[in-house]
Amino acid sequence: MDLRKLKTLIDLVSESNITELEIAEADGKVRIVKGGAAAPAGPGWGPMPMPQASPAVTTADAQPATVPEEAPPGHVVKSPMVGTFYRAANPGSAALVETGAVVKAGQPICIIEAMKIMNEIEADVSGTVREILCENGQAVEYGQPLFVIE
Repeated sequence: MDLRKLKTLIDLVSESNITELEIAEADGKVRIVKGGAAAPAGPGWGPMPMPQASPAVTTADAQPATVPEEAPPGHVVKSPMVGTFYRAANPGSAALVETGAVVKAGQPICIIEAMKIMNEIEADVSGTVREILCENGQAVEYGQPLFVIE
């Protein structure tokens, strides 16, 4: 496993409220345990709790998605990671924001699931949501435009 990727995973665990992370790839398996306390392994694992803060997880090998030549007017909120885009915190819940909603900087606007961890993505500017550029459940890439805020 690439050392840069390993460092990113260690930073993810240390900055979040998860206590253990295990990744298996073709070239090996890595298990990271925070604080020396190991959680029981096996089929008894339940769903991971949603972290309160959204750590920005990137890998050195990630490439930004191509941006259309004509960017929409306003501030574009881009995905800080690769994952699955969700408009609501839970299936059946109301969307965190709708087109036309007024948002404040730091307000959660969507969820991106990456490695079974739900990451709240926050608005980085205050304004009005003019456009939602992704569909619920859509796979997104690092740097992909998600919202336009004016």
